[in-house]
Amino acid sequence: MNPVKILSVDDEMDLELLLTQYFRRQIRKGEYEFFFAHNGLEALTLMLKEKDINIILSDINMPEMDGLTLLTKINEMQNPALKCIMVSAYGDMGNIRSAMNNGAFDFATKPIDLDDLSITISKAIEQIDYIRQSQKEHAQLESLKTDLAVAAEIQQAILPRIFPPFPENNDLLDLAAKMIPAKDVGGDFYDFFRIDKDRIGLVMADVSGKGIPAAIFMAVSRTLIRTIGLQGLTPGECLTKSNELLCKESVDCMFVTVFFAIYNIKTGEMEYSNGGHNSPVIIKADGSVEMLPVSTSCMLGAVDGITYPNEKLTLNAGDTIVMYTDGVNEAMNSDFQEYGDERMMKTLSQQLGKTCQEVIDGQLASLKDFVGNAEQSDDITILTLKRKA
Repeated sequence: MNPVKILSVDDEMDLELLLTQYFRRQIRKGEYEFFFAHNGLEALTLMLKEKDINIILSDINMPEMDGLTLLTKINEMQNPALKCIMVSAYGDMGNIRSAMNNGAFDFATKPIDLDDLSITISKAIEQIDYIRQSQKEHAQLESLKTDLAVAAEIQQAILPRIFPPFPENNDLLDLAAKMIPAKDVGGDFYDFFRIDKDRIGLVMADVSGKGIPAAIFMAVSRTLIRTIGLQGLTPGECLTKSNELLCKESVDCMFVTVFFAIYNIKTGEMEYSNGGHNSPVIIKADGSVEMLPVSTSCMLGAVDGITYPNEKLTLNAGDTIVMYTDGVNEAMNSDFQEYGDERMMKTLSQQLGKTCQEVIDGQLASLKDFVGNAEQSDDITILTLKRKA
């Protein structure tokens, strides 16, 4: 442990002997280290050499530069961990009051009561330790904040962001997606990828929890599902295999709900499997909206040995399927009212004939109007696909 460095600034030479004699035990143990100057100018010069002075014990009335001027110079350094104890005659209360009003930590009167001064120094050390600990914690928080910002950029970078994603098929389909994390990083994710010439994989998922743990589990889940999905297995087989692997790697009982589909661009046929996720909604070309049956399968990463089933549907020309996470339908306003499926379905029914991006924008605008100033409590993610022809 480094010694507390104390600078005594006084034009009375006998004070140096007095302090070193009284605090000899602390000096011998390496707890205190004293430095001495005889006026403000000497003190400032010495502080240039000893940049880690902790406490300044300064007389007020000194030649060349008095203690009040020195205090002003020290304040300009803007170092809250540097404490000044001012010393003056008992009758000099005007200057003492001025020093206290200008940021002095405490004061002592002459003749100095060294027992009382020792207590004052101990209090100053406590304040310095507290400030330094606060500064350390603040630095750690700033470092964490920087790390979170980088993590958020990385997370957004691993999600597909180029739209339209399959320009060679623009005449057959439209596709858009957006993820808005509740914190710096989120647990939701979407994905899409080409499996072969005619088929693409579509993923909408929501990891349990928030923040960094959810973001890490999200990255692992996305990689597993994409890797297995590219092998050409059915959606049910993909989720079954992904669940098996996630159960082995799951930490702190984390899990992920997943809707995984394989869409045939030419025929409009979609084979899908739902692992405990929200049921997607289809905006049909005739203006009606339909929510797919609620999943009866378990989320991934929670229970080993589950077999996930396959379901099928066909999108007709003009139909749009909307996949989303519960950050949409479970969003709450300041009165703790839930947005709900009914309001979501009504909003989506008003998006007929719009592009996939316009459908997302319309849903988010409705959500924003409902939530108002309430804080976003969960990640919000939407993926839409429309069959054009």
